[in-house]
Amino acid sequence: MISLAGRDILHGWGKFVFTGAGLGLLLGVTLVMAGVYRGMVDDGMALLDNSGADLWVVQRDTLGPYAESSSINDDIYRGIRAMPGVAQAANITYLTMQVRKGQQDVRSMVVGVASGQVGAVPGWPTYLTAGRQMTRSHYEAVADLATGVRIGDQLDIRRNRYTVVGLTRRMVSSSGDPMVFIPLKDAQEAQFLKDNDAIWQGRRRTEANPTFNRPGVPGLLNAVQASQSSNPYVNAVLVTVKNGHDPTEVAAAIRRWKRLTVYSRTQMEEILVGKLIATSARQIGMFLVILALVSATIVAFIIYTLTMDKIREIAVLKLIGTRNRTIAAMIMQQSLALGIIGFAVGKISATFAAPYFPKYVLLVPIDSLIGFLVVLVICALASLVAIRMALQVDPAEAIGG
Repeated sequence: MISLAGRDILHGWGKFVFTGAGLGLLLGVTLVMAGVYRGMVDDGMALLDNSGADLWVVQRDTLGPYAESSSINDDIYRGIRAMPGVAQAANITYLTMQVRKGQQDVRSMVVGVASGQVGAVPGWPTYLTAGRQMTRSHYEAVADLATGVRIGDQLDIRRNRYTVVGLTRRMVSSSGDPMVFIPLKDAQEAQFLKDNDAIWQGRRRTEANPTFNRPGVPGLLNAVQASQSSNPYVNAVLVTVKNGHDPTEVAAAIRRWKRLTVYSRTQMEEILVGKLIATSARQIGMFLVILALVSATIVAFIIYTLTMDKIREIAVLKLIGTRNRTIAAMIMQQSLALGIIGFAVGKISATFAAPYFPKYVLLVPIDSLIGFLVVLVICALASLVAIRMALQVDPAEAIGG
């Protein structure tokens, strides 16, 4: 029985191999789509790991700082740092924007980190592949390798220019955008920086307002204009918890006394996976279903065509007394062999193509195993049409030719 299927495949090996290769490219796309989803989840987990935080303190009733905008005063961290169970608290800002490198724009997440020692203050890049950490309070940056910059390159963020002093790896946002770390004060300025005309018009409006420009209070106007040109806000406060303290209890205390929203690591994972990338996950799932149906259709058509080409041979087999079970097994084995060839081609093509995608593609063994089993099931089901047609062949066709 095995020899019968094998000899038939060798007889038309060219058509069989090329069909398997075409099916393999389609299966390779399917594996890459699954890898894109895995990569999105891994980007979200990398974002949380890189923050070095146990708790995220954000604006009340928001899902910030990653899923929604969040804005809190930059002096709140002092009170949080003094609360029981808090080891460290640090301000942080996140701003996704186009960072200019020469004549090229790079989509990046600009992260403003508070001053302090690396490892002690959350938010800093945990390791570098080249260069050093920022030591100055202005105009230095640490960038992810995915930005394409090198040590010493100049990056334009708003109207300021930053020198890249360090490089890191896999520091990305939940969308896969590479991070650029700059000092907190510079990031606060960049987040709400206005152009010169807007600043001038704002000052004119303030000056024309009699409430802020009183003749008897000469310093009031300058004080108001100074407050309008500064940004005393951050997006979140990253909190680390002391050993031996329960993060849930620390979070509850912050919510009670600071009147802010606090998320734990588990809650932040639910926000990133369950809300931020949920729509993309459903869309990828729909693509996987469509690709599975297309694959099943292709396999069914090819096996049906191969079976139709050997109707006379099947009639001869039935005429000499070959059992229907043997004929059905032959067709089933051909279909499974087509699936195995296709999966091998798809796995190889997906592995080599994944690094060239702009987004991170994570291929995990469990997805490959599940994909292989699904391909075998699809091929087995697709062969049923050809088996049904083969079993209805009249042995007399071998004579009547």
